[in-house]
Order: sequence, then C-alpha cells, then structure tokens
Amino acid sequence: MVDFSLSEEQQLLKDSVERFVRNDYGFDTRRALAEGDLGHGPDNWATFAELGWLAVPFAESSGGLGGGSVECMILMEAFGRGLVVEPYLHSVIVAGGLIEAAAEDSRRRDLLSGLIAGERILAFAHVEPQARFTLHDVATTAVADGDGWRLAGHKAVVFHGAAADRFVVSARTAGDSRDRSGISLFLVDRDTPGLAIRAYRTVDGLRAAEVTLDEVTLGSDALIGAPGVAIDAIEPVIDRATAAVSAEAVGIMDALYAQTLDYLKTRQQFGVPIGKFQALQHRAVDMFMACEETRSMVYMATLKLDAPAVERARAVSAAKVQVGQAGRLVGQEAVQLHGGMGVTDELIVGHYFKRLTMIDTLFGNADHHLRRFAENDSANG
Repeated sequence: MVDFSLSEEQQLLKDSVERFVRNDYGFDTRRALAEGDLGHGPDNWATFAELGWLAVPFAESSGGLGGGSVECMILMEAFGRGLVVEPYLHSVIVAGGLIEAAAEDSRRRDLLSGLIAGERILAFAHVEPQARFTLHDVATTAVADGDGWRLAGHKAVVFHGAAADRFVVSARTAGDSRDRSGISLFLVDRDTPGLAIRAYRTVDGLRAAEVTLDEVTLGSDALIGAPGVAIDAIEPVIDRATAAVSAEAVGIMDALYAQTLDYLKTRQQFGVPIGKFQALQHRAVDMFMACEETRSMVYMATLKLDAPAVERARAVSAAKVQVGQAGRLVGQEAVQLHGGMGVTDELIVGHYFKRLTMIDTLFGNADHHLRRFAENDSANG
C-alpha cells in the first residue's frame, strides 16, 4: 500500500503556502494583480524567493533546496485554491526545469541563480501555431553563424512572455520540422535585437505573448546543453509541468466544491436551505466524488514522475484526462448551483471555472492525452 502521508518538512511547506494564500492572497488582491500592467505581483515573487519556494524544485547542486515532485504538488495545489497569477508553473517548473535538465553541470547554478533569487523571470518559447500538442513539431530554425547562432521563427502562446527577462527558446538545428531529433535549446535575453513580443491576456486572467525571432544573432554560449537532443529534456519536463498543473486543478476543484457547499447551506428557497433538496444533494455528491477521484489520479501521476518514460507518460496522461473530465463537471455544477451570479466577474466561482477550462487545454487536452495513454499502454504491453 502506498503511503500518502507527508513528511514533517512537507507538512511545514503545506502549512506555509496555505497560510500565505489564506492571509495574503484574497480574491480582491488576485483581481488587482491580474488587471495590473504586469499581470502578477513582483512583491509576491520576492516573497516566494524569500520563503524558498522558487528553490524548491531544483537540486542542491543547482543552488536549490532539493525538493521533488511532491513538494511541487503541494505548492501548486495551494496556488490553485488562491488562483495565484505569479508565473511559478511556466517560469520555475518549465523554463527553470529545462535549464536544469539540459545545461552542463558547470552552468546550471549560474543560469538558475537569478530565478531562484527572485531577480529574474524566465519563459519557455516553444509552442508554434502548426504544432497543436506535438512537442517535437518545431519549425523555428537555428543556423550556425560563425562562432554563434542565428534564429528565425514564430512562437505562440508564450506564457508570461511580456514579463520575462529571458526566454528558453527551442529551435531546430537539424532535420525536418516534425523530426524528434535535431531540436536544441537557446537562452535569449528579451532585449536581443530581432526579438519582438506581442502580449495579450488569456481567458483565465493570465498573460501570454506571441514571440517573433527575426534573424536573432546569438553567441555560442546561448546554446543550452548539447545540440539536437533537447526533446529528451522537453518531454519529461512537460510531464512534470502537466502533473503540477493537474495538482493546481485539484486545488481549484476543492475550492469550488467548498464554496458551492456553503452556498447550498445558506441560500434559501421556500423557507429552507436549498441544500435540503435531494436533487441538489446528489449533484453535490457528484462534485465531491469527482474531486476525490482526481486527487487520487494526480497523486499517482506525481509519484510516477521518476519512473521509466512509458510508465511516466501513462500515469501523467491518465491524470490529465481525469482533470479535463472532472474539471468540466465540477466547474459546470458550481456555476449552475450558484445560479446566474456564478458567471459574474464579482464572484470567484466564474474565475475558477475559466482557469479549469484553460488547464484542460494546457499541455494537451483530454482527447490528446487519451490517445497518448493508449499509445503508451500498447508500448507497455
């Protein structure tokens, strides 16, 4: 039997992040941050660094605290309850994770130091308009240019791109656009000539950007790790990010269920709380069951992140399918049981539902992960 109890250090982390969300990250605070110029709070980012949260996922040899997937799950679940808008997922887990996975031992600490200290924000510029959810579909090119490189291409939906100091950019150094091999990673400063950023808001209140590279010239030190093998780093890091955002969805669904249950207990119709009506009780039970089933799947996926690739992929895809299906059920029920005000901007319920909708498509929707699960199930068999 698997022991799901937390260690003393993990419990302290859980208490710390839940206290921050409860005391310092109310809905009004979140709305103000999301509507601000940056879309997040620099003071909060500094607090994350001070509390060590930005160092949690990284090994001690990289300057981190040596935390693992469970610690990231704890953070992301609490961030889900607070609808935290700071770029932890995309900057720390994805971009930072790629640097740690791909960079040479001698460079990791130096490249990650600014991020861990809260002095930098990184963004992963990878997705392209034609790629859909295929991670190795990369048309952006990187051509050797003297001792350096010259990059050209278009990256879409780069989360927190407008706030990023540096971009981790995937580009093809060999092969055709859909070959698994031939993809490399480059570190590009935001003020590099030829780099253009067009920012916009996403439906869930976060920020993303289109990033265009027009013959961007880089030095030889911009290359992260060996050329042509970046997919070997990208796939496991995206699986970790998928498990992390699934944990965020668990936090959101828990919050939606709790708020809906409170509403059913207080909203009265015909002189009694509407929670007394049996039909609504059944719907609340369905929400509870969906939350608990999703939690179990996410725990399993989290514990499988260090397993062999096929086993890891099956567990992560199974959890993401569950998140997509259960998130839709819990979100729709919460909105409907709150009535018309469930979709108003003044109530957090609608904002939770929008974030769940975005999470469903992030790193591949339920249909994509159902196919991926079947493919890896066949490979395992």
